[in-house]
Amino acid sequence: MTPEEFRKLGYRVVDWIADYRSKVSKLPVMARVAPGEVKGRLPSDPPEHPETFDQIFRDLDEIILPGLTHWQHPRFFGYFPANAMLASVLGDYLSTGLGVLGLSWQSSPTLTELEEVVTDWMRRMMGLSDRWSGVIQDTASTSTLVALLCAREKVSNYGLARGGLQEEKRPLVVYFTAQSHSSVEKAALLAGFGRNNLRVVAHDGRFAMSAPALRDALERDIAAGALPAAIVATTGTTTTTALDPIAEIAEIAGEHGVWLHVDAAMAGSAMILPECRWMWNGVEGADSLVVNAHKWLGAAFDCSLYYVRDAQHLVRVMSTSPSYLQSAADGQVKNLRDWGLPLGRRFRALKLWLLIREQGVAGLQARIRRDLENAKWFAEQVEATADWSVLAPVPLQTVCVRHEPPGLTGDALDRHTLDWVERVNRSGEVYLTPAVLDGRWMVRVSIGTADTGREDVAALWALMRQEAEGR
Repeated sequence: MTPEEFRKLGYRVVDWIADYRSKVSKLPVMARVAPGEVKGRLPSDPPEHPETFDQIFRDLDEIILPGLTHWQHPRFFGYFPANAMLASVLGDYLSTGLGVLGLSWQSSPTLTELEEVVTDWMRRMMGLSDRWSGVIQDTASTSTLVALLCAREKVSNYGLARGGLQEEKRPLVVYFTAQSHSSVEKAALLAGFGRNNLRVVAHDGRFAMSAPALRDALERDIAAGALPAAIVATTGTTTTTALDPIAEIAEIAGEHGVWLHVDAAMAGSAMILPECRWMWNGVEGADSLVVNAHKWLGAAFDCSLYYVRDAQHLVRVMSTSPSYLQSAADGQVKNLRDWGLPLGRRFRALKLWLLIREQGVAGLQARIRRDLENAKWFAEQVEATADWSVLAPVPLQTVCVRHEPPGLTGDALDRHTLDWVERVNRSGEVYLTPAVLDGRWMVRVSIGTADTGREDVAALWALMRQEAEGR
């Protein structure tokens, strides 16, 4: 493909995306294909000869698009907001088009330095002190793994330089709650702590970590000869957006020299609002934290911001310096290969840079405040309606609800919940994701798609009542 051919097709691609965004609100939110249907419509063997873009665009329309659940639909209320705002899409497009890699500062100086700038912009926007240094990872799952690797090496005095965990005389222990994201347990296992050394700390009635229970767990382990290594606290848990008491947890972590990682993957975006920062009061006492800019903030996936207070420790754990990547600038610059797992990195900073510049801090704040107000309004409607309940506090944009007809309990209530949610989703009008809370199914309503307005939330509520109540 020549640059001129690329120019022509590039315009067509942008037009296709623009048309998609213009019509997405008219498409069924949830994909209506059966398992294997998309795969069955595609050839099992690759094409022997080049195909035209006319053929490719036809397949985009007829095969690819119908097999998608539309996360940018204004009535997408499932999982979490994943707003690929169009300014950020252009930044991602520019990154891909430039095709540069960040193997070292010298391999693409602007890639490194723009990443430094935008992570510092976000630090300031969230009200964090200048003791924090940031880097862009792919996801919060990777960031949590990096955090636990750093915790392991801190408590073991860099055991990786010796015999690793196999030489440790005391078992190293990690603490989190049942409300923590599933990636926390996965990261702890991959970091080598072992399932026997994971402690699920009790949570309170608001689904937040109990600080007294955490203290008791640490003290029991220490008395038994174990060595507490890491605590993972959450600001905005996945199921209910519960808020662990960061200040109390940080105090306990400090007393025992335990690494504290704060998972604010979704809720961290709300910290650009000064009135929301109480939610992670005490965060300055943490060792690391993660905020996914590719969720509520609006950056195109993937763009996870990982911050540490001791950058030298992170670099010591993660550094690699093969001869072919060394340069005379190394002592004066960041080499971001030493700030995470992969050697190379995409130019992810571009999409965050374009997003912040196009929206401005005020624009980003206004959208998040809108979502908070819509969640509050929705929760009020649910609470005011007979046989409906809000099951958890609503500090952010997720509302946990259940319809509980008189006399319906236990497994029968679970079946009722799953049945009406399935009918709602199959309608194509909205998309919801159920989840288990305290052993029973309920429905999470996650409000925050870029174009979701009050009218969309009202339409959701009307459809929920229709399908659950048989109205």
